[in-house]
Amino acid sequence: MLAKNLISEVVPAIKSTDKGQKALNWMDVFRVSHLPVVKDTKYLGLVSDKLIYDLNLLEEPIKKVLDKLNTTHVHKDQHIFEVAILMYKLKLSVIPVLDTDHYYLGAITLYDLARRFASYFSLQEMGGVIILEVNLMDYSLTEISQIVESNDTKILSFFMNRISGSNKLDIILKLDREDLSAVIQAFQRYNYSIKGVYLDDSKLTDLYQDRYDQFMKFMDI
Repeated sequence: MLAKNLISEVVPAIKSTDKGQKALNWMDVFRVSHLPVVKDTKYLGLVSDKLIYDLNLLEEPIKKVLDKLNTTHVHKDQHIFEVAILMYKLKLSVIPVLDTDHYYLGAITLYDLARRFASYFSLQEMGGVIILEVNLMDYSLTEISQIVESNDTKILSFFMNRISGSNKLDIILKLDREDLSAVIQAFQRYNYSIKGVYLDDSKLTDLYQDRYDQFMKFMDI
């Protein structure tokens, strides 16, 4: 998935002649803390709510502080992972997308990013979830895949999380069937520690919400 396919259909850019209060109003409407500033199709930078308050720009045009705007952006053909890393590192709620000639195409929001990741990880697909706990030195994706697939089951998505302060990993598997008894028994035969199994919709909803919350915490916006 490329940046050009993630562009928001609703979040606007503001003009350099717009006042800070207008930018804040739009930020409030779209629940973001940054907005792109443009002049025609030229990208000038990102303005943040913090910058507006810090420099007391409520009744002043943004163009007064163009030299203080964050000029961070991505190009249209950059991968979603590059976009996510940049937004995380710089704690951005919005990131502008430019074409190869450096013209402004639109912006990606943190919500757009999270929604696409949810689609990538098959969170809305029917099936069950198994959470394994493994030692870092014992981890083998090949073996895990073979155990699952030998029981006529497919892995729809896969999460890996290192447990803080330990040498253990949580392996979270979203599988394509709700009856996971055969897969569970197979993992037990191979001496895998099973931390959790989620089969019904209510528990899966709780799990997905928890993973979404962790993702948002990770992005730290």
